[in-house]
Amino acid sequence: MQSQEITPSSSFEQIYRNICNELLSLTRLRTNVRKGTFLHAQIIKLGIQIIPFVSHHLINFYSKLQLPFDAQKAFHETVYKSSTTWSSIISCLSQNDVPFHALQYFQEMHRSGYPSNDFILPCVTKACGIVGEVGVSEMVHCLGVKNGFFMDVYVGSGLVDMYAKCGRIDEARRVFDEMPKRNVVSWSGMIYGYAQMGDDEEALLLFKCAVREELVVNDFSFSSVVRVCGNSTLLELGRQIHGLCLKMSYDSSTFVGSALISMYSKCGLIGGAYRIFDEVFDKNLGMWNAMLIACAQHGHTKKVFELFKTMERSRMKPNFITFLCMLYACSHTGLVEEGKHYFGLMKQYGIEPGDQHYASMVDLLGRAGKLQEALEVINEMPMPPTESVWGALLTGCRIHKDTDMASYVADRVFQLGAVSSGLDVILANAYSAAGRYEEAARARKMLRDRGVKKETGLSWIEEGNHVHTFAAGERRHYKSKEIYQKLEELGEEMERVGYVADTSFVLQEVGREEKSQSIQYHSERIAIAFALITFPPERPIRIMKNLRMCGDCHNAIKFMTLCTGRVIIVRDNSRFHMFSEGKCSCGDYW
Repeated sequence: MQSQEITPSSSFEQIYRNICNELLSLTRLRTNVRKGTFLHAQIIKLGIQIIPFVSHHLINFYSKLQLPFDAQKAFHETVYKSSTTWSSIISCLSQNDVPFHALQYFQEMHRSGYPSNDFILPCVTKACGIVGEVGVSEMVHCLGVKNGFFMDVYVGSGLVDMYAKCGRIDEARRVFDEMPKRNVVSWSGMIYGYAQMGDDEEALLLFKCAVREELVVNDFSFSSVVRVCGNSTLLELGRQIHGLCLKMSYDSSTFVGSALISMYSKCGLIGGAYRIFDEVFDKNLGMWNAMLIACAQHGHTKKVFELFKTMERSRMKPNFITFLCMLYACSHTGLVEEGKHYFGLMKQYGIEPGDQHYASMVDLLGRAGKLQEALEVINEMPMPPTESVWGALLTGCRIHKDTDMASYVADRVFQLGAVSSGLDVILANAYSAAGRYEEAARARKMLRDRGVKKETGLSWIEEGNHVHTFAAGERRHYKSKEIYQKLEELGEEMERVGYVADTSFVLQEVGREEKSQSIQYHSERIAIAFALITFPPERPIRIMKNLRMCGDCHNAIKFMTLCTGRVIIVRDNSRFHMFSEGKCSCGDYW
């Protein structure tokens, strides 16, 4: 860019025009910070920073270079502020993830007597969505109605996105339905909202409506829908949407890329996740984190460490999520020393460990049998231990059958008062394993008193465009007769090659025969039997579960692969297990 020379003989109008043109050029380039700061100094020297429009260009320059605090300095240097100047700083702060500051400036703007307009309100709704402040969101909505901007497509879209991100999906839908005209932001915000709330069916329905209306959806819309496919493990639909992304040239988007990595990984196709990751040239931190967690869940621990080193070499700064991925990978392979290394490395990057990191460290030590050391970590935590921390230690006690420690931890959990249903179940199991059946009954009674039922264990498998879901002892499926016949045949074959049921995983006080029957008809086994009578021999069997697989099922599936020669992939609520030739990818450590 050729700088336009400013000479002493230049008129004020020429100086003003040249400065504005040069700032606009630098903003478009988004690279030359040094030249921009030099120009900023020249503006102050000339005394023209007091002109609101010059200030606007300066703020916009710093905003595009992601320097919001430099933009704030430029804003405060302006004595005479206009609506444009206020709009610029509020937009800059909301666009650069400084939402609290954006809301503070919005309040200050009103106190200074400047009204809201259809440009400022979408910036404020964005800030509210990031912060998740429902009360402030409602006030902004009221302000939009009062000023007559709520029918504006940009304000309306901002309100939809704001309510969706605040978890107020009903309010978001009400605004969406009342909008006389909708754009890609309003559609995307609504799809994202339903996806975040777990209403996958409604999210997919809206996406189909948007496509039918020939709306040009953006990468954010695609990423939301792809995540829905991943969460619901709808592989075939995910592949179709991936094809649509390729057709519309959104495959290079980092938002879509990270969603596709997660989708293929959650559907058991880690190879597909690797391919997406390699194809996107300009990767953001979200993509790196998505690939790290995918590798960790599939037991590719060596690849996790390689990716982290590559991140460091490329100067991609890890965040707290990155370190959760690293600790997770170490925890599920028993790499205690490596886990301690990454836990210590956090502070070098200026990241203070949170309760989730401590829970991961306790999980790592607990699974490795270092229960006393895990308890020491809990005692040294700078914050009160959360139920996830105690739950991690309880899991370790259960794995290593340390009933004394389990009883101690269970008593600490009871002191927390009301806890999640999941922890109540772990608590009851811990007491049962310790032979303290009265306390176990008390824990289960707490669940009943709160009207909470233990989550039903489900397994599901995709066949074409249909998902077949099974519960333990399921007999309502149209192929139930063939499924149970296959289970009987398979059970006999498994026993011939050495399988013996481990009924210790049934914690109810029932007879051995009842325990053996109970464990034989767990949901994942029924799903596998369905796949064996339905799918061709060359097709790998992919089963998804909502709960952790029990130890006996894990052992039984290894025998199933010996008897059938099939590859069986099971995703439970913590990781993937790839069974083949009598072995599992987790190395029996999960």
